[in-house]
Amino acid sequence: MLTSKQRAYLRSMANGIDTIFQIGKGGVTEEICRQIDAALEARELIKARVLPNSDYTPKIAAEEIAEEIGADVVGVIGTKFILYKESKENKKIEL
Repeated sequence: MLTSKQRAYLRSMANGIDTIFQIGKGGVTEEICRQIDAALEARELIKARVLPNSDYTPKIAAEEIAEEIGADVVGVIGTKFILYKESKENKKIEL
């Protein structure tokens, strides 16, 4: 569980990164969760977007993915959301 200070720090770090995943019509699938988990292992912090044709809201998509892979939701801004998961092997972000 992240503190509000940690969330603010991670949100500021996420400002400069591009979205690397899009949740569309297919919604949150096992495959998208697996891919996001692998990306978080390498990067620790990612930004994703929910497309207008999706049945998911950004908040619901973020929470569902985070629960499935054991990540933390840093924030939801418009159609985008930010996820963080500390990497045991490739530690890149010091909180």
